[in-house]
Amino acid sequence: MQYDVAFFSAASVACAEAKAKLISPFVGRILDWFKAKAGKDFHRQKTRGALGKRNLCLLQQFGHNTEVMGASFRNKGEILELAGCDLLTISPQLLGELKNSTEPVERKIDLGIPQGKMEKLQLDEKRFRWLLNENAMATEKLAEGIRIFNADAVKLEKYIAERL
Repeated sequence: MQYDVAFFSAASVACAEAKAKLISPFVGRILDWFKAKAGKDFHRQKTRGALGKRNLCLLQQFGHNTEVMGASFRNKGEILELAGCDLLTISPQLLGELKNSTEPVERKIDLGIPQGKMEKLQLDEKRFRWLLNENAMATEKLAEGIRIFNADAVKLEKYIAERL
């Protein structure tokens, strides 16, 4: 089982073309989904690094200013694989592990090094929806995320109403 890079590229491009300042793929959650479906572990570090690198290179090659922020790290090794990414969001626990580590930090994502020519995605709503619907993980995780954000919004509204 392999994740669909075409959908992630399409999502990145759609965000960039909408002038989003930042995209933050939670690839730890993505890999968790695949692990659960396949019943086996994946080499998280290399997979995470490849996805981050592809997003950054794709956006840079076509002149987008959208930044990529790696997120949802499960271990220190995953963070090190994205060294060179625009931004990273790291938990206090993993920051502590990095602080106490003597392991060298090598730049894994270097946009100064040519990555080969990538085709520009011709993307409209129909194509985007097709790629989304063809990707079970993306469809499930997007729907789950929307439900969770909505539940949190309802809790926040209730919290504010109780205090007014």
